[in-house]
Amino acid sequence: MLQRLAVWILPVLFAITVHEAAHGWVALRLGDKTAMMLGRVTLNPLKHIDPVGTLLVPGLMLMMGGMLFGWAKPVPVTWQNLHNRKRDMALVALAGPAANLLMAIFWVFVMKLSFMLSNIMPTVYKPLLYMGGAGVSINLILMVLNLLPIPPLDGSRIVTGLLPDKWAWRYNSLEKYGMIILLVLLLSGVLWGLINGPVQLFKSILYLLAGIQ
Repeated sequence: MLQRLAVWILPVLFAITVHEAAHGWVALRLGDKTAMMLGRVTLNPLKHIDPVGTLLVPGLMLMMGGMLFGWAKPVPVTWQNLHNRKRDMALVALAGPAANLLMAIFWVFVMKLSFMLSNIMPTVYKPLLYMGGAGVSINLILMVLNLLPIPPLDGSRIVTGLLPDKWAWRYNSLEKYGMIILLVLLLSGVLWGLINGPVQLFKSILYLLAGIQ
């Protein structure tokens, strides 16, 4: 269990941190300085950690061997400050999953590096390999999970940006039920069924491109 926690703790921490920092960075680029003024456009994990969502829940999930699930403190965005409010909110939302995809690619390279070091530094090889695999998995899980069109996940913000105003307003009214829906899907096992296929597809593509068997 300690070995498992040691392998997963950095990938989980930085997957959630980079995801939230990306929201703040894109919001800043599109005209909203709220996240910057609150110190949230940073890769410092301490600025983004939610004690329950970032530490307790993922830790319990790892110990129980279930689907890894977690969250950080949401980055505040003042949508009135954005240049094009509807479009830019969708772009801010998309930034989080996009950052997780980039992080997954980074961890694939870590895995590739571990194979190169297998003969030179055998004691480093396995920890790097396992940590890289954990990094790929957690980032792809967060990417696909957040793209689900369930308010308040990022996918719902993207859908809102594509809908006419009348329908967008009605769609966003579901947000008060969003966490209940997610918990029901998680506890019933349906959530993993929804995201497992896309996660495995992206993982296979990344491994294929990196030449990892």
